[in-house]
Amino acid sequence: MSVWHKELTTTLLLFILVAIAGGITGWFLQLTLLLTVGLLIYQLIQINRFEKWLSAMARGTYHKPTGVWEEIYYHVYCIRKNNKKRKKKLSKMIDQFRQSTEALPDAAVVLGKNDEIEWTNKAARDVFGLQQTDKGQRIPNLVRFPEFIRYINSGNYTEPVVIPSPVNQYITLSVRIVPYGAGLRLLLAQDVTQIKIMERMRKDFVANVSHELRTPLTVLKGYLETLQDMDEGLSPILTSSFQQMHGQTERMQHLVDDLLLLTRLESQQKKAACVNVPALLGQICREGDTLLTGRIELTIEADSNIMGDEQELRSAFTNLLVNALKYSPNDSIVKVRWYSDQEDIILAVEDQGEGIAKVDINRVTERFYRVEVKRREKVSGTGLGLAIVKHVLMRHDAQLVITSELGKGSCFSCHFPVKRVCH
Repeated sequence: MSVWHKELTTTLLLFILVAIAGGITGWFLQLTLLLTVGLLIYQLIQINRFEKWLSAMARGTYHKPTGVWEEIYYHVYCIRKNNKKRKKKLSKMIDQFRQSTEALPDAAVVLGKNDEIEWTNKAARDVFGLQQTDKGQRIPNLVRFPEFIRYINSGNYTEPVVIPSPVNQYITLSVRIVPYGAGLRLLLAQDVTQIKIMERMRKDFVANVSHELRTPLTVLKGYLETLQDMDEGLSPILTSSFQQMHGQTERMQHLVDDLLLLTRLESQQKKAACVNVPALLGQICREGDTLLTGRIELTIEADSNIMGDEQELRSAFTNLLVNALKYSPNDSIVKVRWYSDQEDIILAVEDQGEGIAKVDINRVTERFYRVEVKRREKVSGTGLGLAIVKHVLMRHDAQLVITSELGKGSCFSCHFPVKRVCH
């Protein structure tokens, strides 16, 4: 029998005894009222004891009554004991998390809804110059670099921002913000000083080597042209050798020119002028159609001009058009379209060529990366064309979107933001 059944049975028996005694003595109502008041007082005393025990956070031993109250005390005691175990376990996990984050080499800062500092690890205090007492302070008031403030206020955290350390200008930090929870954000900062130094060394090396190669290439090319002019065609082997040597020097010349162009794109400051894109595309397509009559179909659906560098845009658009012509059949049409939608101004170059596999689409803009496809004829190129396109578009706040299907062709779209439109 359960405790509740025992409690009800006991109460019922008491009322039966009172009813019998009341029937014998003639005091039925008085005795029933007395029993009811007695039971009520007993329950009030138990409630008072229970409330005092709960007010003391259910600590220590408790008065052990009988009946259902004993079960209530026991269940509450068990719940508190289990909660205490969970609390200890959670506290241990939090301590382990804090110890592990304190040991992280990267800086970590937990930010609240209003950019206030909730928590920092040791690396964050070192590279940002933060103190334990800075908790609750807004981080833009402590890290006052304009790039960082624009980044944290933009709400767009897809790409990190690179800033110097507030406490050491020789340390370069790559800062990224990761939103999580209800309005909370985790700020992560990585020391990329050595990476930036190596990147600068690479750029300088490529620029210097490319520049130094131009002079010997020019000399070789000049002598080859002289020898070709002197060749009277008496030796087919010699004539073929001259042609192959000339072709390879031309290829090396294009490679050096592309490397120098990439170096300029990475190092030179941006130039801003209003570029008449429809006119520029018309000129590029006319130049392309000089040798390939009828293969280029230009459609101008927007008269929008773009603020930027005309020579850089010419280089990017030409590379896209040349690639489309190069990797599609000689009798196919390449469509060039300049149009706008609700968000962007778009240049789309569409071909009917061999297409690109999905695994290669994300890599075709890497330097020297070329898709390995078995072709009847080898397609010449430096592997730098799409890398140049990517860098030019980055300098114009634009994106390159590639859609392709094997055997059906590809579409390369340059998406320029509306803020770049000029008149």
